[in-house]
Amino acid sequence: MKIYTKTGDAGTTALFGGTRVPKHNIRIESYGTVDELNSYLGLIRTQEIDPRSKEILVHIQDRLFTLGAILATDPAKATLKSGKERLNIPKIDEEDIELLEKEMDMMNDSLPPMTHFILPGGNSTVSYCHIARTVCRRAERRTTLLNENEPIDEKVLMYLNRLSDYLFVLARKLSKDTNAEETQWIPKKL
Repeated sequence: MKIYTKTGDAGTTALFGGTRVPKHNIRIESYGTVDELNSYLGLIRTQEIDPRSKEILVHIQDRLFTLGAILATDPAKATLKSGKERLNIPKIDEEDIELLEKEMDMMNDSLPPMTHFILPGGNSTVSYCHIARTVCRRAERRTTLLNENEPIDEKVLMYLNRLSDYLFVLARKLSKDTNAEETQWIPKKL
């Protein structure tokens, strides 16, 4: 299989199902940002972090491929003529969202309470986590815009929302694990 097809040379790309759209289409922006997020999660996973976090990140990366496939599917072509769904893969479901919540709860139990906003940073691993969190928020913004024009499964939006929270808590956990300083943001007084 060739990697280059030359079909995108004129600035369009194909959705799953064959529909061609401009590369700046909000649907492309949505799943492209999810792809960017997935790459950052891979970067975090290559750091010296605990095995449980690595395991969960692999699971999340799998779910993000599914989420990207959902976003890359033309809604008008989501169902085949046979009546079957074009995407023959497990979708994002309640259990995926609950896993993120359970992981956050477990991590939060060992963290000091938050009394202020925290400045991103501390060390490279924690910083990568904060970058992933902000990319996740961008993916969520792009996907909510897409949803205004072409409604998508609400679990996709819920998953992205919960994932950004998870990445924030993971950043705090990794700060604690690596003894990195959490710098609080304390606004200057006028």
